[in-house]
Parts: sequence; C-alpha cells; structure tokens
Amino acid sequence: MKSTLYQLITAPFTEPYVRYQHADVLHAIRLGTAVILALLANKLTNLPHGEWTTITVFIILGLLQYQGAIYTKAKERVLGTLLGIGTALGVLWFIQNAGAWLWIDYVLIGILSGIIGYLAVRKLGYTGLLTGITMLMIVSDLGHNSIGQDGIYRALNILLGTGVSVAVTLILPLKSTLMWRFLLSSNLDACSSLYAGVGHHIDAADGVMDNATQKSNPIAFPIKEVPVDRKLVTALQQINKRLLAVRPHIAATASESGIEKETLETIQRTHRNIIGTIDLLLSAAPRLANIEIDEENHVLLMHYQHELTQAMQHMAAVLRSPSDEVFRPITRIAVSEYPSVQHLAFEWQGYFWLTQTLQTQLQQLSDLLQTSKPHWFAASGLGYQRREQRRMKEQGGETDLHL
Repeated sequence: MKSTLYQLITAPFTEPYVRYQHADVLHAIRLGTAVILALLANKLTNLPHGEWTTITVFIILGLLQYQGAIYTKAKERVLGTLLGIGTALGVLWFIQNAGAWLWIDYVLIGILSGIIGYLAVRKLGYTGLLTGITMLMIVSDLGHNSIGQDGIYRALNILLGTGVSVAVTLILPLKSTLMWRFLLSSNLDACSSLYAGVGHHIDAADGVMDNATQKSNPIAFPIKEVPVDRKLVTALQQINKRLLAVRPHIAATASESGIEKETLETIQRTHRNIIGTIDLLLSAAPRLANIEIDEENHVLLMHYQHELTQAMQHMAAVLRSPSDEVFRPITRIAVSEYPSVQHLAFEWQGYFWLTQTLQTQLQQLSDLLQTSKPHWFAASGLGYQRREQRRMKEQGGETDLHL
C-alpha cells in the first residue's frame, strides 16, 4: 500500500507518460509555483518594479506548457531584453555627448524604433518586439532621470522572471518530443480500435457467399444495412482532437530533437491522411451490407484487417517504448496477388483500394518514424530511457510491443 501511494505521488516527477496524461493540471501547479518563487525573488532582491518579474513568468508560462516552446520563448525574451538594454544605453550615451540639439534625441529614437519594427516583422519576431519595448522602457525615463534607471530595473526584473520560469520547468519538465510521441502513439492506438470497428461492421453485415453459391445465384442476399456505431464517431472526434494537439509541438520538437521541421510536417500530414482514410472506410463499411463478396476475398479482407490493426498497435508501442526498438514492415499482403478482387462489385473494389491506400500510408509513416527515430529517441531524455528499461528488467518484462 505504501509503495503504491509512493508511486502515485512520485509518478508526475518520474514518469513522462503520467505527465502527458495530466499535463494541464501539472501546468497549473507549475505556474502557481513559479509565481510564488518570483514573489520571493522580489522580496529577496528588493528591486524596484518587481511586478515585472511575475508578469514575465505569466508571459512565458501562461500559455506554454512544454520545454521546447518555453525555452524558445525565454531565449527570445532574454535576447530581446539584452539587445534593448544595449540599444537604450547607446542612445543615452549619444544624447549625453551630442545634447538635445534640434530634438535629435526624439528623431534618433523614432528612427531606431522604425528599424527595430522592420526587423521584427521580417525575421526577428518576438525578439525584435522585446528589443523595442525594453529600449523604450529605458529611454522613456529621460524626462525624470537621465540614465533611465526605472527602465533598467524593469529589464533586470524581466531577466529574473525569465530565470525563474526556466528553473521551474526543470522541476516538472514537459518535453515536447515526448508529448509528440505520446499523442501520436495514442492516436495510432485509437485508429487501430477504430479500424477494428470498421471490420466489425463488415462481419455484422455477413454478406459472404461462397463461389458455388455466387455462380448459381448472382443476386445479393437481402441484408439489413448496419448503422454506424455512435461510439466510433465519438472516437474519431477524439482522434481529430489529438491530431490538432500535435500541431503546437512540431516546432518545439524540431528544436529539441534536431529533426527537420519539414520531416515533422510530413509525418503530421501522413498522420492526418491515415485518419482520413479510416474515416472513409468507416463511412463505406455499412453500405457494403447488401453487396455480396465471395469467401476467398472475404478471408483476404479479414487478413488485411488483422495485419493493419496489429501494425498500428505495434507502431504505437514502439513510440511509447523507452527501448531502441525498430518499426517492422506493415504487411506483406498484396492485392495484386489476388486477381479475383477485380471481379468483385465496384463498391468492394473501392473498399479494397481504400485498404491498400491505408497500407501505403502506414508504411510511409513507419519509414518516416524509423528514419527520424535516432533523433526523437535521444531527445526524449536518456534518464527516462534508462529508468524505464531498468523498471522493465526488474519486473521481468521487455516492452509492450507484444500488442
């Protein structure tokens, strides 16, 4: 009992998959902790304008949960703040040496703001925005203080808040690479269940005839159409929701793992195509209830069903596994080896074509994941991998790839 309670308490700190399952709650806890630490830092440093420390924490962590995105935001904020301080000090030095001749200080600040704005929209982005904001926070104090102390204090508090934000993410890390893996894994598992549901529709239709019956009676048996299971529709909605949730992780995963963003985009596109094909199969299955199919091709269809379902479950297991497993071929079944398919009704031929399309898409995804595996596997963290492998060894198991 004590061991179970201990594991329950420590799981968010030691198990990335648990963090993935409760990411929203952990994000809220982490943000609250960061704000408290920022307030304590303000109390200890006693810097003026300490509110900027907590504001910075909210800006960096408020809408960002995962390390890749947080580190990118923090890096841009630090770089923009430092560039802004440097630019502002340069302006102050120029004004003190040149004087306020013909309002040149205003003209200079306006020109610099324009240049920074141009660079911000062209390539600097958030870094350029922070450069301009920090510069103006410092030089806008000129009317009261010639060295812009208030602006400098604000900039220092921004740096302090950024440091607190990054430190807290190390306590409860949510790596985008792991979240990307787990989301894709969950969707492949869900797709395998959904695809199995497509097969259940075909079995329920039971529109199978042997060759002898088909020759003697070419008219299809009247079979009642099987309605689409609403649970499958709900499952498809959840799959699409996870598909959308993958999108924000792509840039951060590329940053963490070193995988080309184009490769991750291709994986995402193939992922989306697989879902679309299964959706089409799900829509087509009930319409086949009144259309005959001979026993040989029905067996072929069931073999396809089993192979592709197992393939999706295997891919999901490899994505979850901390071991350096490989992606196996999807299936060796080829419709071209079964010429009798060409003699089926048009609707069944279309269904087999969709099944072949799904096979091709799954193989493409498997190849992409295998090619990029060294990068996303390493980026998931050696500590996580070694800990999981040690745990499996202690429990006498290997991986969950038997699924």
